[in-house]
Amino acid sequence: MAATQNVSQVPASHNSSVLRHGVLSLFGYGIQVRVDKGHLIVEDGIGAERRRFRFPRVGHGLERLIVIGSDGMISLAALRWLTDQDAAFVMLERDGSVLATTGPVRPSDAKLRRAQAFAAQSGAGLVIARELISRKLAGQEQVVRTKLRDLPTADTIARFRAALPNTTRLDEIRLLESQGAAIYWAAWRDVPIIFPKADLIRVPDHWRIFGTRKSPLSGSPRLAANPANAMLNYLYALLEAESRLAAAALGLDPGLGVIHVDTRARDSLACDLMEAIRPLVDAYVLDWILSQPLRREWFFERRDGNCRLMAQFASRLAETAQAWSHAVGPVAEWVAQQLWPTSRRRTQSNLPPTRLTQSHRREAKGIASAPIVPASPRVENLCRGCGKTIRDGRTHCANCAVTSATERFVNAARIGRVAARSPEARARHAESERHHANARSSWDASSQPAWLTSEVFSQKVEPLLADISASAIRSRIGVSRWYAGRIREGYRPHPRHWQALAELVKVCA
Repeated sequence: MAATQNVSQVPASHNSSVLRHGVLSLFGYGIQVRVDKGHLIVEDGIGAERRRFRFPRVGHGLERLIVIGSDGMISLAALRWLTDQDAAFVMLERDGSVLATTGPVRPSDAKLRRAQAFAAQSGAGLVIARELISRKLAGQEQVVRTKLRDLPTADTIARFRAALPNTTRLDEIRLLESQGAAIYWAAWRDVPIIFPKADLIRVPDHWRIFGTRKSPLSGSPRLAANPANAMLNYLYALLEAESRLAAAALGLDPGLGVIHVDTRARDSLACDLMEAIRPLVDAYVLDWILSQPLRREWFFERRDGNCRLMAQFASRLAETAQAWSHAVGPVAEWVAQQLWPTSRRRTQSNLPPTRLTQSHRREAKGIASAPIVPASPRVENLCRGCGKTIRDGRTHCANCAVTSATERFVNAARIGRVAARSPEARARHAESERHHANARSSWDASSQPAWLTSEVFSQKVEPLLADISASAIRSRIGVSRWYAGRIREGYRPHPRHWQALAELVKVCA
């Protein structure tokens, strides 16, 4: 009997190089997620660029499996495999809408859900709404103050936040939030969107500025018309998915919200939790577009003008999922604590579990619970000319740097020629010529020291002037920087300057 051929095993190092922050994003056509001999088999891609991964049950490092699009299949065994490994499955559309999420199943607490349903009557809903919107306004204020440098807008948002403790109804809180959002996004209106110079010919004009948060196609943030808004929509979708998973992990109902009213096909509590974290997403996008160019190939425009993300770029943004998961976890746990039934004794033993942050476990071990700061994936540095990835600290690649420097020199020379022909420049030049002509004619050769001859100046003074800065020579004898530079290079000035230059280099009789 022939020996059974061993199943080919993808090295663990290969999987670790593919996983970014525990996230694997799938895109393309004919996506397959299935289980074979205890391993999770994943296939995606387009045409010749197909990818295949094989994850064992131990040491895989997979925490999020994100599918972008809807062409393919996932088996029930694969969903069970992900559940057993405490890995979440998220399905997204390219337009930034969440199609499906599944995560580790936790026991549901009926009393907690009942408290959630009666939050509006118990007063807990008002407390939760105030805190979530307060965190949102505080984050927006920080973004505007530190990144956009718009102090008046930041101060106005701070006043809206200061008014929150005096609110007694949800509609008052919603009004303050909407007023803050209006001036917050108005501060973004003129933010420029940078593209590499080579891409500009293919970039529509309205893509080069942030504009408004409301799309002209829908009158709302949906159907973004430019890349920056498309990025925000997609990252908000990731945040919504993580908020759903966080609520479900704590035994909460993602659909029973406090701030957002009940709406068909919307998880209102997940949208509530998002509010406190949205400024972190905004800051991530703002840092990106203010510091790095966007490539044209990352986006495509539909026939109606809707701007969409290309699959590979969407996959790259999906790597931030874990950052938003870490950020929303403490918020979800705080909400669960506020909803905990007041009939129970609020002791350490019966407080809601902190499955997301493990703060109870750390406190039991005497470890202080510190706020979790999400680490967003690094944004690669791109050349401003061609868009190629370059080292940090540079703005152009080697090829584009030469072209850019040449253009700067040409522009500087052109500006200099124009400035030199102006009436003011001509008048200054004529005055300088008259001043030096008078100085030459009034100079008396007999005032020159007898020892300072032409030979002495050539042999002792001129060699030392090469080590003196042009600015020092200029200030000593009152000439232009250009003329001082020529003297450093060996040009012999008028004899009236010899004595001052000899003193400058400390040459004496």
